[in-house]
Amino acid sequence: MTQDFKLGITQEFPCNYLSNKNERLLIAVDERFHDQSHYNWLMHQGFRRSGDQIYRPHCQACTACHSLRVMCELFTPSKSQKRLLKKNAQFNIKISDTVQDNYYPLYEQYINTIHSDGAMYPATKEQFAGFVNCTVCPVRYIEIWDSNKLISVAVTDELKDGLSAVYTFYDPTYRQSGLGVYSILKQIETSVNLQKPFLYLGYQIDDCKKMNYKNKYFPHQRLINQTWQIINK
Repeated sequence: MTQDFKLGITQEFPCNYLSNKNERLLIAVDERFHDQSHYNWLMHQGFRRSGDQIYRPHCQACTACHSLRVMCELFTPSKSQKRLLKKNAQFNIKISDTVQDNYYPLYEQYINTIHSDGAMYPATKEQFAGFVNCTVCPVRYIEIWDSNKLISVAVTDELKDGLSAVYTFYDPTYRQSGLGVYSILKQIETSVNLQKPFLYLGYQIDDCKKMNYKNKYFPHQRLINQTWQIINK
């Protein structure tokens, strides 16, 4: 799928991840590419979506961002991941194809408690709708329940060759349950159940501590110089 398509490019702005850097983005503005098949191809080229905007870092003096995808069929959990799976074995997993009414209160509690110092604070319904709703591809919402209480939702795109983790939010009172890691493990499991080989986790940035949770799932692949390279333990 090498036909020409329109790209936009943003001006430089301060990088959200590396304090001493600026960033700019390529934007896939061509509407012909805003469907599941074309979006999957763009993901292979290192793009991602935010809402219905499809973008990729395109920085002049920095190549720190590497797209990362877990090889789900070959994935083996680490000792700590196995302990977490055992610790959270009482939780139940449900998958919804639509946004439920109880998602936003959970999201609002998560943002306003855990990310009160971030760009997404304070949470708003408009902001929430902007990333959970998507016309580019089907979206699955992987829910974690503690008995009859919803405690976490992982917004997950469904691609032809995998799932793509968009955003996870959870009940802050369950912070010690490692729900971020647990959600990724369940997304990997869901990918295997759907016979999809990859879970795309977004951009790995080695020099950014808050992004380094992504590189602990092996084996995985990184997109380096436009080639997917396998990374083993």
